[in-house]
Amino acid sequence: MKREYWKRWARAALVRAARTMAQTAAATLSASAALAEVDWGVLLSSALLAGLLSLMTSLAGLPEVEERERTAP
Repeated sequence: MKREYWKRWARAALVRAARTMAQTAAATLSASAALAEVDWGVLLSSALLAGLLSLMTSLAGLPEVEERERTAP
């Protein structure tokens, strides 16, 4: 049971982190393009930091995993 929970948690947390990283990269790219110069190092480090923060936030709990736990037979 616990192993299955952690598998679901890891999958959900990684999906959230990937989406957060993509959103951060898109926002940074858009802002940089508006300023006429894209600093790829800043873009990459911003996206990685956002992903790390997303994973840390997920430690508090993920609604999609918690909901399945409550409704599981």
